[in-house]
Amino acid sequence: MHEDKKQFVKLFVALLIALVFYGGALSMFNQQQSALVASIAFLITLWTNEALPLGVVSLMPIILFPSFGILTTKATTINYAHPIIYLFLGGFLLAIAVEKTKLHLYIANKILSIFPSTARGMIFSLTLTSALLSSILSNTTTALLLISIAVFLTDNAKLKMRFALSIAYGASVGGILTPIGTPPNLILLGIMQEKGMDAIPFLKWVMMVSPLVFMMLISVSFLLSLGVSNIVIQKNSERNTLSSNQKKVLFLLAALVSVLFVNAPIKPYWGGLGLSESGILLGFGLILFLPLFNILDWKEDTHKIPYAIMFLFGAGFSIAKAFSQTGLADLLASYLLDLTTLTPILLLLSIAILITFTTEVTSNTALISIMLPVIYSVSEQSGIDKTLFMMVATVCASYAFMLPIATPPNAIAMSSGVVHVKDMVRYGIILNLLGIVFIVLTANYFWKNII
Repeated sequence: MHEDKKQFVKLFVALLIALVFYGGALSMFNQQQSALVASIAFLITLWTNEALPLGVVSLMPIILFPSFGILTTKATTINYAHPIIYLFLGGFLLAIAVEKTKLHLYIANKILSIFPSTARGMIFSLTLTSALLSSILSNTTTALLLISIAVFLTDNAKLKMRFALSIAYGASVGGILTPIGTPPNLILLGIMQEKGMDAIPFLKWVMMVSPLVFMMLISVSFLLSLGVSNIVIQKNSERNTLSSNQKKVLFLLAALVSVLFVNAPIKPYWGGLGLSESGILLGFGLILFLPLFNILDWKEDTHKIPYAIMFLFGAGFSIAKAFSQTGLADLLASYLLDLTTLTPILLLLSIAILITFTTEVTSNTALISIMLPVIYSVSEQSGIDKTLFMMVATVCASYAFMLPIATPPNAIAMSSGVVHVKDMVRYGIILNLLGIVFIVLTANYFWKNII
């Protein structure tokens, strides 16, 4: 009964916050846009205070958006079939196979024999590994491949949470290291080409962002290792030889990584295979059910798929669609145009803050697609280099660390079951602020001189 009372209080708080946001939004937006702001506030509060299960809250846009005239039911539900959700499904199937065959224990022992076996050493090595892989593979794919290994390195619940966040944050930090690491980077290059701007060469991009990535990797590793740096991680006593099923799964993972590397476009030198990453991961996940492999059984294993995370991303894409459909994105963009009277560094700071915190509640890919053309116009009116402004916005779209809905790696960390939203918010707010400061300073004092 006591738990029921606490749940009712949390629901009431979420409703009260939504009403406050609705009242405040009415002074700036129309009724439909205000209803969207209130709905987002309601959902974020429920995700954060965990009054209801993650999956339940993530399905609520299907009810809320049509009820308040924000989106139709069809326009809302179609977002729950977004291609990236099938990328998640394939990745989750592979993660279940790794766990079922206990391959994660074998790989974990190998990792512990290479890197320092202290908590700080492991957090740094996981963050670095995730970041470097994410610079070539997509950060979503990297997080899916590494998360099931990271959480089995220790039985300590506190360390499990920090290891999962190391993978997620490392993937987001490293995703900006190359133009192909994360979708917002590719969207930037596409819009630059569309506007007749000179594209940033591959090596120049790496040179520009390397100092920023280095500072963020150190910050992430240091923050996550606070309070646990002296804990020693024991190696597992599992045998060091691979079973037949473990060899099959390891072969599939090696083949998957090889295909993803070959598929990755590195323009202008290599256009990749042009295959969909969602199709690749789903295909490899389904291979696990084929007769030659027989690793997974549909009835026995598919209940382990974290469907709540897939619903979470459906909610994120629905919010992004609602931002666009209600005109709220355009209105936010118009406020940006009003900031062109600010000094360059304050304008950069304003853009960094807006993009970073807006990304927390919507898809970073959708947001950057909407905002980059607007930022192009803002920079044109302010007389400041367009590439500089657009780079800041693009990087900030990936550097959102507070909520699981913000980026795919954050959602994958939540899917591990060892991270709570409040943990992500606690560390994420610090990293968000550090990211904003580092990005603005790097842009103003480094990028400005070499672009």
